[in-house]
Amino acid sequence: MRYVLLLRGVNVGGKNKVVMADLKNNLEVMGYTHVKSYINSGNVFFNSEDAVEEMNENLHTHFSHTYDFELLFVILGADEFIQEYHNLPEWWQDDFARKDVLFYTDSIDKAALRQTIEAMNVGDEIIYFGELAVYWGKYSEASFKKTAYAKYLIRTPFYKKMTIRNGKTFERIYQMLLE
Repeated sequence: MRYVLLLRGVNVGGKNKVVMADLKNNLEVMGYTHVKSYINSGNVFFNSEDAVEEMNENLHTHFSHTYDFELLFVILGADEFIQEYHNLPEWWQDDFARKDVLFYTDSIDKAALRQTIEAMNVGDEIIYFGELAVYWGKYSEASFKKTAYAKYLIRTPFYKKMTIRNGKTFERIYQMLLE
């Protein structure tokens, strides 16, 4: 089965350096096949017959022995990613100043996150709570610093436990999972 591994907060501003070529090689040594990375921000595709729980355990062990920082991630099967994509609300295809997809990692309490976000005044932002992620649209770039996303969400403990992709990267991941 085809999977995508989404790492959180790697290679941003010189912090949490993960060389994608090394990660690709390490995954191949671990027995994963058809390993391919996309851009330098921690998007890795691979095939495996292992259960997701086993892959999670193997990757947690590998990352804890390889890196001197905590590396949060999520592994998503192609089928579940594609299904989520097809279940998105129509507004997701609209033009926005910014679109972000905030993927849940195992350390997220989804109900508590949803409750926190629903308590925010989101103004001209639009939000959808999916099975795999929170989808967040922002209509105005000029008012971005005044959005609930920028003023409140980024300051919550949840933000540091999600792995985030912009709308264009999310679309590219979807396309690559279809290949």
